[in-house]
Amino acid sequence: MERAQKRELVTTLKAVFEDTGSIVVAHYSGLSVADMTAFRAQMREAGAQVKVAKNRLAKLALEGTDVAHMADLFQGPTVIAYSSDPVAAPKVAVDFAKTNDKLVVLGGAMGTTNLKADDVKALASMPSLDELRAKIVGMISTPATRMAQVVQAPAGQVARVLSARAEQGEAA
Repeated sequence: MERAQKRELVTTLKAVFEDTGSIVVAHYSGLSVADMTAFRAQMREAGAQVKVAKNRLAKLALEGTDVAHMADLFQGPTVIAYSSDPVAAPKVAVDFAKTNDKLVVLGGAMGTTNLKADDVKALASMPSLDELRAKIVGMISTPATRMAQVVQAPAGQVARVLSARAEQGEAA
């Protein structure tokens, strides 16, 4: 890799470290090309991305960022997974690690918060932003539906009473 390419990679990684919702660092030693391709595809489907970079270059990119505390995770063959959704990258990484023991989640970061491997697993168990939005919309629309039912109920009762009175009047 030429010096200009290295400089460009460090700049790209620095932007990733500064602008993403969550970052997951994992060891991928022994992972086949097919498995790595499947991992990348799953990440892409979830709206996340995967980068493999030399540890030295990743540590250079970390300098001066809010996630500089992650530098100690970059030892051995590491892969970086990241996404703007704080839950997407951890969820895919943890799910993939469950089915493939060659991928070992080391830790990561969410904002300025340092995450250990257990923290990443806990984050992966949370619902995604889209799921949370759907729940909030459901919670907001439920009271409105109930209120409409309550408002309509008395009118329906009045109509039934009037209808019953009319039937009684016709019968008499």
